[in-house]
Amino acid sequence: MELKVYQNKVKVAEEFSKYLIEKSDTQKAFHIALSGGSTPKIVFDVLAEEFSNDVDWKNIHLYWGDERCVAPANDESNYKMTVEHLISKVDIPEENIHRIKGEDDPKTEAKRYGELLDRELPKELGLPQFDLVILGMGDDGHTASIFPHEINLWVSPDNCEVAIHPESGQRRVSLTGRIINNARTVAFLVTGESKAEKVKIIVDREEGYLEYPASHVAPKTKDLVWFLDAAAAKLLTSSQS
Repeated sequence: MELKVYQNKVKVAEEFSKYLIEKSDTQKAFHIALSGGSTPKIVFDVLAEEFSNDVDWKNIHLYWGDERCVAPANDESNYKMTVEHLISKVDIPEENIHRIKGEDDPKTEAKRYGELLDRELPKELGLPQFDLVILGMGDDGHTASIFPHEINLWVSPDNCEVAIHPESGQRRVSLTGRIINNARTVAFLVTGESKAEKVKIIVDREEGYLEYPASHVAPKTKDLVWFLDAAAAKLLTSSQS
């Protein structure tokens, strides 16, 4: 596990953008699973506005780590957020965008998207392999849309599952642990003081850490990077930048 701690959210966005460019420059097709949430929104803005000319977008393929089961025009859609903050601002081919269809029946869509991953991604250890999975983490320690009350979904034998938000009951299609941990690289983007307690428990492996889905992120390649701002990292006993 590598920790990268920066002063604020904007600096996290800038440094992650540079990291993404460096990673994606190494090969022709580069397959990324995107995250929703407030931190990726800032990252997408910075990537599009400051670094778009440094990315060969025809080689970038975009997927989603999770999606709310809403229409693509709905304000809660991760796809819509990505269109507004990234896709509409860069020259990426339409055929390189592989969205989860949140408007369709959740179970049917989880199966379809799992099959799409089998078809579109290169294979490693017999499973689809992303070049990069971008993850966020909720205040409750969830990641993608695997929540603590459904942590069993992490070890599902399927590529995707239907998860249920513990408070709203909203259904979401999410990647499972077998796909996330098969990625070449996994990067957490976590900012804000509200995340500090869970960051400390998970990164420092404190008592009870396994209750939180984010603690089960452990790519087989061992290439796991946490991009944190100072507020999210403030309780850690050690950090690096």
